[in-house]
Amino acid sequence: MNCKNPQLQSMDVQEKVNKTVKRKKFSDHIFHRILFVLERVIAVITLVALIGASAVEVWHIFVLGTEYFADVSHMLHNLLSIVIGLEFVRMLIDNTPANVLEVLTMAITRHVILSHEDPWSNLACIACIAGLFAVRRYLVRQEELQEEMVEIE
Repeated sequence: MNCKNPQLQSMDVQEKVNKTVKRKKFSDHIFHRILFVLERVIAVITLVALIGASAVEVWHIFVLGTEYFADVSHMLHNLLSIVIGLEFVRMLIDNTPANVLEVLTMAITRHVILSHEDPWSNLACIACIAGLFAVRRYLVRQEELQEEMVEIE
């Protein structure tokens, strides 16, 4: 049998626990760092794609002229997709609940503006937007909203 003092055994166990905790903190830090870098890479790729899409839209405006504006639904679809993509990039870079709610609100609003299929679908979208505003009002901390407003100015 092991004749170690119980106090020494306790210290050995504590050392092992401390080492395990350190390893876990280190691995968590590495994973968070990798995810942070991947988010930034995805944001850059998305931004490059959005800049390309914007250039294509501007080119269509100049080449097609008045024909481009004849199909307003198609034009709005493309332009609002670019705007939502830009908001998505902002959300990837600055991950706050307010930004997430803003992207969701814009995406649902885009759906309401562009789809004219079913009035019940539009009603459900409007209820979702109202729910998002309620979440923003009652569940997002005021400090986060004030920080975001300060950054904008």
